[in-house]
Amino acid sequence: MLERLFQLKAHGTDVRREVIAGITTFLTMAYIIVVNPSILSGSGMDFGAVFVATCLAAAIGTLIMGLWANYPIALAPGMGLNAFFSFTVVGSMGYSWQVALGAVFLSGFIFFLLSVFRIREWIINSIPLSLRFGISAGIGFFLALIALKNAGIVVDNPATLVGLGDVQTPETLLFAGGFLLICALSYRQITGAVMIGIIAVTVVAMMLGLVEFDGFVSAPPSLAPTFMQLDIAGALNVGLVSIVFAFLFVDLFDTSGTLIGAAQRGGLLDKDGKLPRLGRALMSDSVATMSGAALGTSTTTSYIESTAGISAGGRTGLTAVVVAILFLACLLLSPIASIIPAYATAPALLYVAVLMTSGLKLIEWDDVTDAAPAVVTALVMPLTFSIANGIAMGFITYALIKALSGRWSHLNASVVIIAIIFILKFIFLSE
Repeated sequence: MLERLFQLKAHGTDVRREVIAGITTFLTMAYIIVVNPSILSGSGMDFGAVFVATCLAAAIGTLIMGLWANYPIALAPGMGLNAFFSFTVVGSMGYSWQVALGAVFLSGFIFFLLSVFRIREWIINSIPLSLRFGISAGIGFFLALIALKNAGIVVDNPATLVGLGDVQTPETLLFAGGFLLICALSYRQITGAVMIGIIAVTVVAMMLGLVEFDGFVSAPPSLAPTFMQLDIAGALNVGLVSIVFAFLFVDLFDTSGTLIGAAQRGGLLDKDGKLPRLGRALMSDSVATMSGAALGTSTTTSYIESTAGISAGGRTGLTAVVVAILFLACLLLSPIASIIPAYATAPALLYVAVLMTSGLKLIEWDDVTDAAPAVVTALVMPLTFSIANGIAMGFITYALIKALSGRWSHLNASVVIIAIIFILKFIFLSE
């Protein structure tokens, strides 16, 4: 049955190798089951319900990817977009988390339509590389700011907007130790480095009496507080257009980049360098996002950590199925997730931020018409606490600089249209 479903022999693999690859991928991304509830609960959502939604959304999306697209790619709620959901859309802009979930659902539905009508390639190929790198780096800086804020290192200051907090508190020192540990373990290529760092900080905090241990296993918390609570009608408000676009663009770039990168790593591209069954893979992602919104979590997307499993030999959807089963098993571990403090997950945020900002090295720094929009995009996101604002400013800056420089050939219809939409949004709509 497994051979018929996943064509193991044709992909040069076997069940044992696929299972090991699935376990490897899961260990590298398992941190999301504690980080995501920690972030989204800041928007007023029930921690236990989000924990269950995270596990279920990851399992559903990964199962679809494995069984339908037959790729060793795992999915889960995306880092960066969860912070944008909680701290910007709900925290800064004042929308309810129900409306924010509605926006996530709409972005997933649009993504699905783009995949069905094969418009996705046109959009992806028409977005300048410099903006893609700037968006990725900006999300990284955004996560870094949240991590440092949660650790108490960055605090508000009336005179300078931000300032240095008390770096001598146990929480701050544990954060620093956790980050250093994660980086060191990652450099040594230790599987599950991020999760090890989170657990290590939590254990030390328990020893110091900063958190209380409530056991390992229990029945899953109720999903009722978030299940089907999304407000799609509220999300159709014209003021949320940029929010829906932000969710859509970031998911589109993340998914496409992850799929291509992972496929290259595993030799899954065809002779023309294209990814077979790309449509199925992208539709799996969009369905996972819509399912996640219905369950009660932010955008579900493909994880670049899947390359860890691919490096371990994973070549088919059986790897993804193993990951999905492990996410379902985690439903019984809610007591562990609930005691992990914010300063234990903050090192994971900062580490992910480091990975996301690495794309800055690929920007053409000698060409200011490319470098300037990328920098504007990357800086506006953390400084305005909004991924949407960063994307908007990036497109506007890119279009205007290229036009004023006389480099019309670098502009295409999609960039100009998107830039005009964002300009009109700033003129006529306020957040």
